[in-house]
Amino acid sequence: MKKLLSLLCALLAVTAVSAQQLPDVMVENAEGKMISVREVAQGKPAIIAYWSIACKPCIQELNAINDALEEWREEADFVVIAVSTDDARLKASAKAISKARGWEFICLFDENQTLKRAMNVSLTPQSFVVDANGHIVASHSGYTPGSEEALFEKILKLKNKKK
Repeated sequence: MKKLLSLLCALLAVTAVSAQQLPDVMVENAEGKMISVREVAQGKPAIIAYWSIACKPCIQELNAINDALEEWREEADFVVIAVSTDDARLKASAKAISKARGWEFICLFDENQTLKRAMNVSLTPQSFVVDANGHIVASHSGYTPGSEEALFEKILKLKNKKK
């Protein structure tokens, strides 16, 4: 009972912190290596987009971000991290889709949904904007064409705050 209570308290603490700070959770990258999501985003603003292979709006959003990425990178130094929430059975398909689509950003695979839970993501697509210090400054659920621009506007605001 003590262990269960301790685990519950730890989970609540992670959830509370995740509303403000990017959690330090290990996830798998495209090469199969376990890495810290906080290390991937460290030092640069980031767009973190959660997706799954069954979510058409997710893939539309990531395709739109990818299409605009080259132009956006001329205006701001930031990273895009696409986090697949597909479980172990679908992870190979998620990796194949991200590679086939030619996404020019970091793809992570959260097969146990540890990062998803730590960031309180309930539905996909859900995207976050994180500043260079790992503070979550914006969150957006759902996708409509053009909403990727709102994410980039948040990145530009972070850039302008640095000046």
